[in-house]
Amino acid sequence: MPDHTFLFASLDSKPPNTVRKVHIRRLYDLFQVSIQRQDFTRASRAWAILARCKEFDWMSMWMTGFLVLRGSSSNDVPQEKLEFLRTMLLQQTGQREAILQELLFCLIRCGKYREALNELELYLPAFPYQDNPILHTYAGLLCLYMAQPSPESESAVFDEVLLRAAQSHLDQSKRLDPENIVTQAFLDKIPELRAIKAAKPSQTFIESEDDMENEDDEDKLATPKAKRIRV
Repeated sequence: MPDHTFLFASLDSKPPNTVRKVHIRRLYDLFQVSIQRQDFTRASRAWAILARCKEFDWMSMWMTGFLVLRGSSSNDVPQEKLEFLRTMLLQQTGQREAILQELLFCLIRCGKYREALNELELYLPAFPYQDNPILHTYAGLLCLYMAQPSPESESAVFDEVLLRAAQSHLDQSKRLDPENIVTQAFLDKIPELRAIKAAKPSQTFIESEDDMENEDDEDKLATPKAKRIRV
């Protein structure tokens, strides 16, 4: 066959020796050009054809497939993108940690913090996720964020259970990556949050004592009472 010039290097380093392989290489060039031009409609059509070809290992190009699925710079994260990443997480054995990080980023981006933490709690006890400091940092920061009191609540008390979980994950991340200054910064912040929690009950107690004294003002004239010492 005559020599052919292709724009992009294919996953197969061997030159195509059949009409079918030449057609696949041309389609792959069209696919890459469409991505460069941000023509994701045409890129998705080319991807759909390439994914059906046995010569094209689409699973190893999951990041490119996710880019096509995501389309242009849209800020929304539809359910089909999450399902795509979950499917890749189950089928792509070689890059599961990177896929899980992308899944967590998408869940956090659309405000599904509890769902992101559930995904981490599912995978972190198993190997190799348990030795990944980035995943432990994600878990610690999610716990810290969710430990905050809700905006509707008048209380400033942080959730102690989530604070302990955050410290556990951040300690593990610090042990795996001692040079991570971000992890250390949030570890130093946890005692301050616990101090807020410890100061709140005494503050509430003082307010209740003041209320009790106001209620007793009318009875002080009728029945003398011993004065209480205020601390």
